[in-house]
Amino acid sequence: MFALYACTPAQVHKPGIDKQAGAVQPAAPHAEIRKPATAVIKKPASVTVTPEIARAPSRTEQDSTAHIALLLPLQSADFGAAASAVQQGFMAAARLNPQALPVRAYSNVDENSSITAVYRHALANGARAVVGPLTRNGVTALAEMRYFPVPTLSLNIPDSSPVHNLYFFGMAVEMEARQVAQLAREQGFSRAIVITSHAQLARRLQFAFEAQWIASGGTITREIDAGDDVTVYANIVAQPDTLVFFAADVTRARQIRPYLPNNLAIYATSLLFTGDNETLINFDLDGIRFIDMPWLLQADHPAVMLYPRASAPLAIDQQRLYALGIDAFRLIQVLLANQLSALPMDGVTGRIQLNEHTFERAALPALFVQGRAQPADAPVAPAASMFPGHAATETPSAGLPSRP
Repeated sequence: MFALYACTPAQVHKPGIDKQAGAVQPAAPHAEIRKPATAVIKKPASVTVTPEIARAPSRTEQDSTAHIALLLPLQSADFGAAASAVQQGFMAAARLNPQALPVRAYSNVDENSSITAVYRHALANGARAVVGPLTRNGVTALAEMRYFPVPTLSLNIPDSSPVHNLYFFGMAVEMEARQVAQLAREQGFSRAIVITSHAQLARRLQFAFEAQWIASGGTITREIDAGDDVTVYANIVAQPDTLVFFAADVTRARQIRPYLPNNLAIYATSLLFTGDNETLINFDLDGIRFIDMPWLLQADHPAVMLYPRASAPLAIDQQRLYALGIDAFRLIQVLLANQLSALPMDGVTGRIQLNEHTFERAALPALFVQGRAQPADAPVAPAASMFPGHAATETPSAGLPSRP
C-alpha cells in the first residue's frame, strides 16, 4: 500500500548507525517504491468508466451531466488492485448519498504521463469536482498545472506548495511516525531508542519520528540497525522515561521483540498490524503500542457502523484503501458544499482536520494484547487461540501496558 506514496527515485544515502548512547541527529528522508497487493477486486457495476483520455471532447461530451470525476489507475498492472479498492470504498459511500452528484470513473490513467490530459478531459465532460490521482508521482504531476477550476482532492501527499482548489489526503507513513512521537511524548516519555534498517521505508519512518521527537523536546539516545547481531539488545533495560520505536516492518519486529525486556515500552506504526487473523504474529508482538484506523480496530465507531464492508474479502492493505475511498467521498462533499468549518471529521480512517491544503488524519492508538489488536483504551478482549481448534488460555491483562 505504501508504494502509492513513493516519489521520484532518489539516490539512497546510508548513514552509519550509532550504537552508542548519546543524542543522535535525525537521518535524511528517502523515497521508496513498494508494489501493492495484486489481488483482483471486482469493480462496482454502477460506475461509468471512461477509457478515452487523449482525444478532444465532442460537443455532446461538453454538454454532458455534471458529475464527480474519479481519476484512478484502474488498468495499471502495478496499482490497479489498489485503485479498485479505493473505488469500491468511494462508491460504497456514494450509494448512501443518493442526492450527491453522480460519479464517473476515468480508468485508463497513466499517472506518470497523462494525468493532466485526463483531468482536462474530465472538466470538459462536466466534472464539478475531481478525486485523484492516487500515486505520489501522479499528484506531483497534476500539481504542476497550478490552476484548478473545481475542488480537487488528490489521494496522496506530495511535496508541493498549496494551490487554490487543490487538496491532499492520503496515508503517508511519515504522518503515522510523527503521530506516534507526539503520542509518546504526551504519555511522558523523553528518551527514545530507534530500531531501523537501511530499507528506504524504514529510513522514512526513522526520519519522521526523530524529527518530531526532537522538535517536541525528546532525545534520541541510540539507533540500532535491525540487521545487527541480536547481542546488541543485551544491554537494553526498561527505564521509566525510555521507549523503543520500531522504524521497521513486521518481520523485523517479530525477530527482535523476544530480545527486548517484556516491560519495555515499544511503539510502532500500522505496518506491524497485518490483521487479527494473524494470531501467531500478534502473539509475538504482544504489548507493542501502535496506531491504525478505526475501520480496522473499532467496530462500534459511528462512521464505521454506517458504511458497508466490501462484498468480497479484502487483504488488510486493501481494506485500508477501501476506507480511504469512503473518507475521500465524504471530504469531496465537504469541499463541494464549502463547509470546511464542519471539520474536524470523525472518519473511518481517523479524525480528519485540515492543515492548509492537506487533510491530516489522526489514527487510533492501539496495542497488541493476547493475540489480538485492540484500541488502547478498550477493555481486554478474550485471548485469541494460538492454535486453531484449541481453546484460548486466559491471561490476566488490562488496557494499555503500564509504564515501568
